[in-house]
Amino acid sequence: MAINTKRIIIAGLVAGLVMNICDFILNGVVASDRMTAEMNAFKPGMGDAMAQMGTNTIVGYVIMDFVLGMLLAYTYAAMRPRFGAGPKTAIIVALVLWIFAGIISANYLIMGIMSQGLWWTVAIGYLVCLIVASLVAGALYKEDATATA
Repeated sequence: MAINTKRIIIAGLVAGLVMNICDFILNGVVASDRMTAEMNAFKPGMGDAMAQMGTNTIVGYVIMDFVLGMLLAYTYAAMRPRFGAGPKTAIIVALVLWIFAGIISANYLIMGIMSQGLWWTVAIGYLVCLIVASLVAGALYKEDATATA
């Protein structure tokens, strides 16, 4: 069966909305003060500058979360024929993207911008966000019954 593009867009946008809400809670509330303090310890003023994000920065993060939502939905649709429809596949998708994101974000840990404790706090919080968003994308995605491979 062909991937249902319309459903990818719908599921991806909703998953992106979930990621935006999660990111606001995780980065804007839960870890915000600690991130600011650790960035300032790394380079004085760096955390304060991040805490005072401008409109362009916020828009960039919002767009990135919607792109991530689309990637979650697309990856779910691509993996679905191999792993089957349902929450198990959605969780596998979230784990795959979480590992990839963890590899990329490990640079904050390696450079000393984040402590191990903060890095793991954000990493675990991000995993929860990805799982929830991926479950939402998986629940919304349906194959196009009229399409043939």
